[in-house]
Amino acid sequence: MSTEVLPVRHTGFGNAVNDTLTMIGRSIRLTRRNVETLLMSIALPLLMMALFVYVFGGAIETGTAYINYVVPGIILLCAGFGASQTAVSVAHDMEHGMIDRLRSMPIRSFAVLTGHVTASLARNSLATAIVFATAVLMGFRPNATALDWLLAVLVLALYILAFSWLAAAIGVAAKSVESASAMTFFMMFLPYLSSAFVPTDTMPLVLRVFSENQPITPIIETVRGLLTGTPIGSSGWLAVAWAGGLFLAAFAWATWLFRRKTSR
Repeated sequence: MSTEVLPVRHTGFGNAVNDTLTMIGRSIRLTRRNVETLLMSIALPLLMMALFVYVFGGAIETGTAYINYVVPGIILLCAGFGASQTAVSVAHDMEHGMIDRLRSMPIRSFAVLTGHVTASLARNSLATAIVFATAVLMGFRPNATALDWLLAVLVLALYILAFSWLAAAIGVAAKSVESASAMTFFMMFLPYLSSAFVPTDTMPLVLRVFSENQPITPIIETVRGLLTGTPIGSSGWLAVAWAGGLFLAAFAWATWLFRRKTSR
């Protein structure tokens, strides 16, 4: 007569922290080995910035130097692209049996997604720093106080966390790695329908209404205002509300869906 041996589950705060740190380390090591994705996360925003500044910038009137206008949009484009890679990583784990293997081990389930999201935050922070340094070399001249810098970093971090958790939820929901990659297309496309590259008042009415009422625009306006010293009006509160609300909704969706799928 055989007896089924169930895995011993970790309990307590200390074990939860250890499980999370273990999965964060695993995700960061996977990022370091996936050099192509890391390079693309950095190269794509740099190429887009060069294209808009040197090709389109001279024909776009923004009331200021175009590079000062476009850099906050490029930074959010960079963060959105980097966060979208989280969906692919999570879907890969779901599809190729890694999750089933982890279920046989005494490890907290939420540590898996937390590892992917934390690695996304680290990857995006590195890419954003490189994009910003390149922008300064190209002529970007921020005019921010120490408090403005701190607030801009906090807004960007909240934005990256929100989109990383949304990408993690998409990775769990997707049926394959390919579909996860396709489902994150809107995360990279959304900045183009905002004030990232051109002022919204130059757009047709329908696009202008959409652009002014979608989450990316107030986040860009807030970061742009903080870095360049221009008024941000109500964009600051709207940015926190959009990013914070999206973060809470995406976190709840991802963790609920992950528990539901891995409990079968």
